Amino acid sequence: MNRNITRTRHFTVPLSATRRGARLARLLAAEQLLSWGMPLDPARLVVAELAANAVLHGRVPGRSFRLGLSVGETGVLRIEVTDARGDRLPGPGAATDGESGYGLLLVGESADRWGVEAGPVPCKTVWAEIDPV
Repeated sequence: MNRNITRTRHFTVPLSATRRGARLARLLAAEQLLSWGMPLDPARLVVAELAANAVLHGRVPGRSFRLGLSVGETGVLRIEVTDARGDRLPGPGAATDGESGYGLLLVGESADRWGVEAGPVPCKTVWAEIDPV
């Protein structure tokens, strides 16, 4: 057996920036996590919120968003959602407006860390990490 084999796992998929694409992101993430033998929650909620935000706030007509999942040797799950609106960067103190705007608050409560990375132009990636239990 080769002991130099990396145990890092990656999954990435482009999805349409529509409600159907956001729903598909959650379903595909759940299937991938199950295939890796990982717990579904809270990752399923984090994916749902980040994908919904990409569709609602990061949508550019004719452009998709990308869902990425990775698990490193330490067991940390990293969820990334990249959209085409790099000019709209969320912040940890993002305001809420009535019934919407609570997605990043849920992400902050469910994930161990989250943040946003600008680029490559014109994109941005919102990421969240969940430590192993």
